[in-house]
Amino acid sequence: MTPAIEVRHLTRRFGAFTAVDDVSFDVGTGEIFGYLGANGAGKSTTIRMLCGLLRPTGGDARVAGFDVEHEPERVKAGIGYMSQKFSLYLDLSVRANLEFFASAYGAHGKELRTRIGEMVERMQLEAVRDEVTGALPGGMQQRVALASAVLHRPRIVFLDEPTAGVDPVQRRSFWELIRDLASRGTTVFVTTHYMDEAENCARIGIMVDGKLVALDTPSGLKATHAPGRVLEVRGPNLSSALDSLRGMDGVLDVSRFGSGATVRVDPARLASETLAGWLRARGVDPLELEDSAPTLDDVFLALTARAQRGDD
Repeated sequence: MTPAIEVRHLTRRFGAFTAVDDVSFDVGTGEIFGYLGANGAGKSTTIRMLCGLLRPTGGDARVAGFDVEHEPERVKAGIGYMSQKFSLYLDLSVRANLEFFASAYGAHGKELRTRIGEMVERMQLEAVRDEVTGALPGGMQQRVALASAVLHRPRIVFLDEPTAGVDPVQRRSFWELIRDLASRGTTVFVTTHYMDEAENCARIGIMVDGKLVALDTPSGLKATHAPGRVLEVRGPNLSSALDSLRGMDGVLDVSRFGSGATVRVDPARLASETLAGWLRARGVDPLELEDSAPTLDDVFLALTARAQRGDD
């Protein structure tokens, strides 16, 4: 089956600055594809090119079968797009917003009412359909934005940090809606800063400084880029001990979080008992040392650190 999105050597330069550097990947039909990276990594620039909003400097891409450079209007007609900045009319009701966006995509009369009714039900907006959009909580506003992006039943929807600023309960509910879209055959291309959300993606691409440095399933990324055993460490005098811990044989990575840290070790070279004794000898006592599973945060930090070191 032809991929929903095909990207080959896609590049975008702004003067001497390369925002997206020779990026290639495919996204399958009905796949939830995650695109991760720090601010300025090239995520939004990639999306703007794939949506036909920004012309590539080099390479090519096809979205829904259309060339993004030579057929941008056909690309736009076949996709849905939800930006990271809320873009609905806050002084209009939910119903009025949906009516506006449905009519913008050519729906009128009975067809318009049918599509709006369908979206109101699927996005669970029945109770607020006549409320002013600007008066709704952030999570509910995001549902309205998603409903507007998929009213015209696009084959592909681009979601650029759709849950930024939304509380954890609403984020979980929003992702249920995303999974429902994918189950109905819609391809979802999503960026997020929340690594727990990224676990919902079938595959994930990670951008660092404009380059696609990793592409795999969540489990594959963790196995490749965060191997070994992960230990959570807590105790007094931790900062000074961690500084000297870096570079110790068998220690693969050290990352701080709050008052504690995670230490990723090669169990064949460094036993947890040896690590515990080493830390206690340097004043981390009482010491808490617990096993923890690798996360996408570990992957992201490892890849970012590698890029900073200039590793291939």
